[in-house]
Amino acid sequence: MKSGGKPIALVAATVTAFSLLTATPAAAATIPGVDEIRSSWNVRQIANMPKQTPFTGHNTDLAFTGDKVIVGNYDGFTIYDVRNPRSPQVLSQVLCPGPGNDVSVSGNLLFLGTDSSRTNSSCTSSTLPRSEKTAWEGIKVFDISNPRSPRYVTAVETDCGSHTLTLVPDNRSKDVYLYISSLGVSPLFPDCAPPHDSISIVKVPVRNPAAAAVVAKPLLFPDGGFPGSDTKIGTQGCHDITVFPAMDLAAGACMGDGVLLDISDREKPRVITGARDENFAFWHSATFNSTGTKVVFTDELGGGPSPMCNPQTGPDRGADAIYDIVGRGDNRKLEFRSYFKIPRPNADTENCVAHNGSLIPVAGRDIMVQAWYQGGVSVWDFTNSAKPKEIGYWERGPLSATELMTGGSWSAYYYNGHIYSSDMRKGLDVLEINDPRVLSAKFVRTDELNAQTQR
Repeated sequence: MKSGGKPIALVAATVTAFSLLTATPAAAATIPGVDEIRSSWNVRQIANMPKQTPFTGHNTDLAFTGDKVIVGNYDGFTIYDVRNPRSPQVLSQVLCPGPGNDVSVSGNLLFLGTDSSRTNSSCTSSTLPRSEKTAWEGIKVFDISNPRSPRYVTAVETDCGSHTLTLVPDNRSKDVYLYISSLGVSPLFPDCAPPHDSISIVKVPVRNPAAAAVVAKPLLFPDGGFPGSDTKIGTQGCHDITVFPAMDLAAGACMGDGVLLDISDREKPRVITGARDENFAFWHSATFNSTGTKVVFTDELGGGPSPMCNPQTGPDRGADAIYDIVGRGDNRKLEFRSYFKIPRPNADTENCVAHNGSLIPVAGRDIMVQAWYQGGVSVWDFTNSAKPKEIGYWERGPLSATELMTGGSWSAYYYNGHIYSSDMRKGLDVLEINDPRVLSAKFVRTDELNAQTQR
């Protein structure tokens, strides 16, 4: 007897083989040794570009334009040519200290966020105490039309600096906005004294970027938001915002609160609804699914330098939380569905917690890649909001077997067929994923990616 032209026994064998290949990766039985690389069958490293002298600070976020990837670093930024992802080439490196140097890109403009009090807005500035009134923090604008020789254009000072920045296209023109999120509030800091329950909005005229300026400081939490507790940080504005411009929607990870915002008026975002979570200590970042019907929020328990992927912490803390968006308009609500955390325990010398990631563009499914610091890079499926599962991973062993050292993947994003990971110490990693569940993504091409600006 035959089925579809193949003997039944052969069909059964094929189905069994496919099931084995697409099974959830088993957690490693042991923690890898120092710098030892491990991965699931479907993910492999194809390139690594170590940080270049004189950069000694941590690598941070990534942005993509054309065949180039921009890697932020506490000391500045590097532009790589990735036409051949197996052999990235340095096009330029700009020394411009100002941790954390979060990056976004729009056309020929590169935006750099400075969250460190400096003597001035130049790239030759030095540090100042945040208690110093004359200290400068904010965003810098570069012209990268010649990626081999970026040109400094201007800078805009913002309250509390720019810990993260989110690119928001204008819905009426070619201009862009930057939503600036800040943290580090203290009565001792004259430019960042409490209450700080707002964000800064910078408008950048694309034809005249030198005229960029703060145009609004919307108050998102008139009631102060979550006040904080012994184990949870209180709301102080937002840590990071992800926007879905086509839907005039944004998701804010605001330290003590997770919120949905209406951004139909780019200069007047307003909170629609919010959520709090008994297991979340620090609402860090957000990712929509491709239809804008779900949000994945991350909990950066411990702030990043702590080992939170261990049995003591458990599976529900320092994790992702998946929320469905239900209702319409101003009646929309965030309804919790489940948590996701990488299933592999890490050593107590490894900082590990949920961090930055992006969707893999697979039609009809919700799959994302995500950085977990020294927990490595995870690929996981949340199509069923209540039952997320990991489908692939790649990781290095600890930096040290005897002492806790901060490192690992800060951001891991999918762009035009490959995964790019910004490792704080080890540089830029390029990974390849070969899996039937994400095969269709290889045919999706885009000319620009800022992970916090979803399209």
